[in-house]
Amino acid sequence: MLNSIQRFSWQKIISALLSFLLAIFLLLLIATPTALASLNDDRFDGNIFALYAGNGSLVPARVTLNESLKSSKPALLVFFLDDSKDCKQFSTVVSQLQAFYGRAASFIPVNVDAIITPVTDDSTKSAYYYEGFVPQTVLIDQEGKVVLNAKGQVAFEKVDDAFREVFDLLPRSESVELKRRIVNEINIELSN
Repeated sequence: MLNSIQRFSWQKIISALLSFLLAIFLLLLIATPTALASLNDDRFDGNIFALYAGNGSLVPARVTLNESLKSSKPALLVFFLDDSKDCKQFSTVVSQLQAFYGRAASFIPVNVDAIITPVTDDSTKSAYYYEGFVPQTVLIDQEGKVVLNAKGQVAFEKVDDAFREVFDLLPRSESVELKRRIVNEINIELSN
């Protein structure tokens, strides 16, 4: 008789404990916010190139502007902020450009929060080209001449045309159409 009472008590205790744990789990599940990353706001979500362009290899930049100029390699400077809606949306364009020109040109994303020196007279420093806007895209050719300096979200085709000029490639109308590789759901919208 005592055994059945003890067994009944343990069953009640275990049942109550499992019910309690289930209730806590459900409460935590309901109270936990969903992912807060959003392409259409100015909140900081992390590295925009990794999150929105599917390309974490862009940041940090592999070379400096000075190193690129010394090796006579064109450089694409992209001034950005991780907490800018426009920069988040433009990051996919930068990633697509790198897919086509990344081996022949230096891609140098510059987080403007990291620019600590005032505007300088040294054209081998990225800060020299920054004009106070994000995103800002500057393409510098092999001789150090600015070929493109555009503010805001620039169309892939506009930067592609500038790269074609730098590399002396055929105009888009006379060459094989470039196909964009779809990286994530953001690229699907851009490719349509």
